[in-house]
Parts: sequence; structure tokens; C-alpha cells
Amino acid sequence: MAKYQNDLMLDAALNYIKDNCVLMVVCSTQPTTYAEATSTYDLADVVMASGDFTLANGDTNGRKVTVAAKNTVSIDHDGNAQHIALCSGAALLYVTTCTAQQLYQGNTVNIPAWDIEIADAA
Repeated sequence: MAKYQNDLMLDAALNYIKDNCVLMVVCSTQPTTYAEATSTYDLADVVMASGDFTLANGDTNGRKVTVAAKNTVSIDHDGNAQHIALCSGAALLYVTTCTAQQLYQGNTVNIPAWDIEIADAA
């Protein structure tokens, strides 16, 4: 028997991130809480708005949201960047890995565009 889900269901999850994310944070390790993302492991952060997210068909199937690139983001703390976190005003919404690189306070970092993709039911 085949499986199916409506794209509206996938979009609802992705729209939740789009509609609620107000901050993207470069972190030194994987945060599991809002406090860890925005304080304990925070190396650099940038304000986000719903216009920074674009929904589309997934690369192979399903749906995705593309997170816009952010350039010349001020680095607040020295450390080795390993993760990117998306946060609402009070909650950790999503965490992914990034290319590891050493960051130094007072410099800037460029965060390239990236995708969150949810595949079709298989």
C-alpha cells in the first residue's frame, strides 16, 4: 500500500519555523535548550524575519524551507563554530551542523543559505 501526505502538512511544520524564528545563532557545540543556544554556546547571532525563509518543493521530494544567507555577522565570542541554531523569542526551534571553523571576537562571519527539508512519506 502506498503512503501519502499532503504538502500542506509539511508546509505547516516549515511555516512554524518561518513564522516564529527571530534569531539565528552560530554555536560552539550542539545546544539542546534556548539558553544554551543564546548564551552558553553562542558565538555569533543575527536577527531573522519571515522574509528570510522561502518555502519550495524539496530537492528530491517533499518540501523545504531555504534559510537566507547572512553576511558580515558580528562575532561576539571566540570559539570553534560547529552548529547553527534557529530560535524564537523563547524557544530553540531547530539545530543543524555547519562547516567547523574557528571564530574570533571582533571579526565577522558569513552564513551561507541552507535548507531544512522534509521528505515525502516513503
